[in-house]
This record gives sequence, structure tokens and C-alpha cells, in this order.
Amino acid sequence: MIAFELMETASSGAAHALSTLASTPLAEPAPKGIDTNSVVTFFASKIAPILLAVLGVIFIGRASRGEISKVLTSSAIAIVGLAFIAGAATLFFVGDYLIDLIFE
Repeated sequence: MIAFELMETASSGAAHALSTLASTPLAEPAPKGIDTNSVVTFFASKIAPILLAVLGVIFIGRASRGEISKVLTSSAIAIVGLAFIAGAATLFFVGDYLIDLIFE
């Protein structure tokens, strides 16, 4: 009698576990990619102007204290940095164009 009740309990537990496993998906759906165009647009439209404004305030503060040479040096470094960023973006688009040209 005890073995029979034990068998019923085990079979009902196994059936419950199998029904739970059958109702859950085995694989998660594929993750969606990151929209990099929106991220770049956000940084270019929101973050870059704020950083440039902060640089401007720092330069004005230094110039008002009479540190003109430091302001000119920092300004030149900032302009060279922006030129490198623009050059990297240009190379990115030129490389994309070359890849499209070669593999089409």
C-alpha cells in the first residue's frame, strides 16, 4: 500500500515537472542589436556641444587670469583633437565606400 501511494506521488510530481518544462521556452529569442546610428547621433547632438561649452568656459576662465599662453596651447590641442576625430570619421566613411565598391 505504501509503495502504491509513493508511486502515485512520484508520478504526479513527475507529470507536474514535465508540464512546467513543456510550458517554458527552451531558448530565449535572439537579442536585438544596438542601434549605433542613434547612439552616434545622440552623442553628436547632445554630449559634444556640452563638452565644447565646458572647454569654452575653462578657456575663458584661464584667459581672464592672464594665462593666455595656456589657453592658446589648450585651444590648439583641442583643435588638433577635433581634426583627428573628423579624420577618423572620414576614414570610416571612405573605408565603408571602398568595401561597398569592392564587394558589390
